[in-house]
Amino acid sequence: MEQSNNIIRKPLLTANLGERTVTSVEIKEITLAPGQKAGLHLHPCPVTGYIAKGTAIMQVEGEEELILNTGDAFYEPADVHIAQFSNYSDSEPMTFIAFYLLNGNQELIKML
Repeated sequence: MEQSNNIIRKPLLTANLGERTVTSVEIKEITLAPGQKAGLHLHPCPVTGYIAKGTAIMQVEGEEELILNTGDAFYEPADVHIAQFSNYSDSEPMTFIAFYLLNGNQELIKML
């Protein structure tokens, strides 16, 4: 954690986007109901985000599940199957903030 003049900067995530042009960023606050699961999907653009409230389960296809708690950051690469992004709780909603790193006019998500 870096601190200077009472400003604290806590590193959350570094994501390598490769050789990609980003012309705009669209930011969405998304809330999943208790127990809600996002189906298999992909994003045509890279997505970074963080869990604002609650706990999520995230799994990029072929990788292990990740448990993401409030304050945790995540990265979903472009054009990669996301096997799971779900609300871990069966009793509380989960809210996350997603940053869609767009190149021109792109879809945000494709359900598979």
